[in-house]
Amino acid sequence: MLEESLQSGSVVLLVWTALALGFLHTVLGPDHYVPFVAMAASEGWSRTKTMVVTAVCGLGHVVGSVLIAVVLIVLGTAVEGWEHSSLAGIHELRGDVAAWALMGVGAAYGLWGIRRALRGKVHSHSHAHGGGDKHSHEHDHEHEGGHLHAHGRTVARLTPWVLFTIFVFGPCESLIPLSLASWGLAGLGAFLLVAAAFALSTVLTILALVLLLQGGVRLLPLRTMERWTHALAGVSLVACGAAIRFLGL
Repeated sequence: MLEESLQSGSVVLLVWTALALGFLHTVLGPDHYVPFVAMAASEGWSRTKTMVVTAVCGLGHVVGSVLIAVVLIVLGTAVEGWEHSSLAGIHELRGDVAAWALMGVGAAYGLWGIRRALRGKVHSHSHAHGGGDKHSHEHDHEHEGGHLHAHGRTVARLTPWVLFTIFVFGPCESLIPLSLASWGLAGLGAFLLVAAAFALSTVLTILALVLLLQGGVRLLPLRTMERWTHALAGVSLVACGAAIRFLGL
């Protein structure tokens, strides 16, 4: 069946549709990439860590919807009937949970960032390297330093896992009907091709946008606001969650 569909071009069309929808739903949803840029900047993630966290979260985002599609297939739900199924309500609830979770995490992180900024004092230190090159950098000396540093280490460890959990809950609305259509057309082979194409397009688009925005952020004169980066990251997460919940982005 798959071979016949490939020869007729039906599955190929679905694969190209999956690639296009993966790209569009990512670009049009700032919650897919802004949180990673904000958290990488505030937590000082390396480029490698940023890319790994982003890729894993993006893949989890797709897999969550693929699992719902698998359940619908097992239940024998057709494309035109899935929106009236009980899982459609769960799928919509997932979006609300992800939005509120993003706002909640952003608010908590932002308040922690404000507390950190108000209690900290930024100092500049110069260092000399071989060859006579010198550079300076700034860092915080916080009041109640041990307490706040301990909180900082905990936040740094938990942040990637929190983002992953939120992204798993975030639904890919267009993937489910596309997956059901591919299954109905040519079975498991077509389903896997479409899911893989959507996942590849989504993850690669998220990675590209994160890299692009990171490059832009580095060009901004943010040194004077360095102590507020955590608070600003929290605000960006709240804004993304609000965009999902109230604007449908």
